[in-house]
Amino acid sequence: MSTAESSARALVEQAHNTAIGDRSVATGVRRLVHESWQRSLRLELDPDQPLDSRQLTDHDLREYRDSHPLSLALPTIHRLLIRHTLDAGLIVAIGDQDGRLLWIDGDRTLRRRAEGMLFVEGADWSEKAVGTSAPGTALALDHGIQIRGAEHFNRIVHPWSCTAVPVHDPSTGAMLGVIDITGGDDAVAPATLPLMEAAVAAVESELRIQTLDAERARPRRTIHRAVVRPEALPALSVLGLEGGALELSGTVIELSVRHAEILVLLAWHPAGLSAERLAELLGCSVDTVRPEMVRLRRVLEKADPSLVPTSRPYKLARALDLDARRVLSFLDRGAHRVALAGYSGPVLPRSVAPGIRSIRDEVCSRVRDAMLTDASLDTLLTYARSDEAAYDVEVWTACLTRLPAKSPKRASVVSRLERINAELA
Repeated sequence: MSTAESSARALVEQAHNTAIGDRSVATGVRRLVHESWQRSLRLELDPDQPLDSRQLTDHDLREYRDSHPLSLALPTIHRLLIRHTLDAGLIVAIGDQDGRLLWIDGDRTLRRRAEGMLFVEGADWSEKAVGTSAPGTALALDHGIQIRGAEHFNRIVHPWSCTAVPVHDPSTGAMLGVIDITGGDDAVAPATLPLMEAAVAAVESELRIQTLDAERARPRRTIHRAVVRPEALPALSVLGLEGGALELSGTVIELSVRHAEILVLLAWHPAGLSAERLAELLGCSVDTVRPEMVRLRRVLEKADPSLVPTSRPYKLARALDLDARRVLSFLDRGAHRVALAGYSGPVLPRSVAPGIRSIRDEVCSRVRDAMLTDASLDTLLTYARSDEAAYDVEVWTACLTRLPAKSPKRASVVSRLERINAELA
């Protein structure tokens, strides 16, 4: 830990002691944290009292989780967050609208350590129960938040840091719960909050799709209606990947480059493609396309027969949630930071198929244009540091132009531009 980081932590510890021990106004701490401490004090919470887990019985917890709306989004949360934390020293918690933790997953060693502060499934981590924490305070404020170390109200949580973002019902706007990442400093890294916001946006999008599917599936003329729980939309990830990753109900199927290319093209052209047009977009002959389609059908039949493309024209039988499409959708809605967080690289970067190169160029171009014209300065700087924009003089120049004259960030941007010019000379 650097001297500056140690000093910053010491200041927060001092502010915590002032606000909670002396009941005085603290300096050196963020206003939203201080206000949360004050709410915690008004609730007469004890910062030195071991936390009360207030658990449900195992049976009640299982029943409650199974009926909770966020249970429908678990495959999406696993794909976007949980599977990346298993060996990363981070854990993911999903709570309900009242701050009760329903699911916890991630790094096993860290999960066992977290049990020591009763950060467990079934526990109440609302502000009224534990004071300031990312999941509880995010729910209290109704927006994403990061809480680092001694910013927590209860001292038992001071070794931990966390980022949490509320989840809302896409139809009504009502709060459904919260998703939290807990761990060390990585849990509050600058990129963590936008990544969490992107994951929550994807969860809300998934819930919206499932609601629409349920409406279409619901019987129209009947008195006794069965509750329909629709399956999650199959998700195809191709951004930054050599091949494709197809997720079906929590199971991920790795696809070859050719099979990923075909699925991307069919998803991009939902009206379907003739054998000749598909061959043209793949850069091969029709005689090559047909046996490849047979092989792809065999793969999909084993995984989910409803995904097998039809013929004449080749067309997907059901929609795919394509990650590249999702990024463009966020851009269209002005959610530039969320779009950038979900943009993990070009579409199938090693593919030389003409149709894929065209899609790749379109997505790259739209992301770049949006960053240059509409994105906030912080989002533009994040994009500039990506592999894609690392040597983009126009992007770095735009950062320099938009930075305030006295910004401490100008020096590093100028240094980056000088290094680019030297290497490209």
